[in-house]
Amino acid sequence: MKTLESEFLEKIESHKGMIFKISKMYVDGKEDREDLFQEIIYQLWKSYQNFEGKSQFSTWLYRVSINTALTFLNKEKKKTDNAYLTENIDVQDENSDEKETQLEFFYKAVHELNPVEKALIFLFLEGQSHKEIATNLGITEVNARVKLNRTKEKLQQIIKNYGYEF
Repeated sequence: MKTLESEFLEKIESHKGMIFKISKMYVDGKEDREDLFQEIIYQLWKSYQNFEGKSQFSTWLYRVSINTALTFLNKEKKKTDNAYLTENIDVQDENSDEKETQLEFFYKAVHELNPVEKALIFLFLEGQSHKEIATNLGITEVNARVKLNRTKEKLQQIIKNYGYEF
């Protein structure tokens, strides 16, 4: 018989890629990503006993993870208003392949989006339908579709402004 803890750990193990993506979309820098990843796991564990199974586990995980990321961002922003200006920007290795370069430009552009836009892009990249995105963000399906299209256009423009086009 599975314990609550082992059941939780199995689910987290199968969904850790989603948590990592959320961490990468919301914060820059390896240490910050690791901190956010750990905070999301902690918040998921804290609220796991309240998960009633009325929705899919992944839907619940998205909501808790995104809300945790938003809270984390607000705390970090208050702590380090000027620290961002002094951080080193990740330097591309000359031998990196095209796909890695594209990902770096993509994540760099994503960091310029607001938190809701980041959530929209993340859920879209996870293959969620407009209806699922709307449910996860608590907005209407039409609003999700419109916001997602605008966010994709904005993301493309940011990437073009960097002088890189896919």
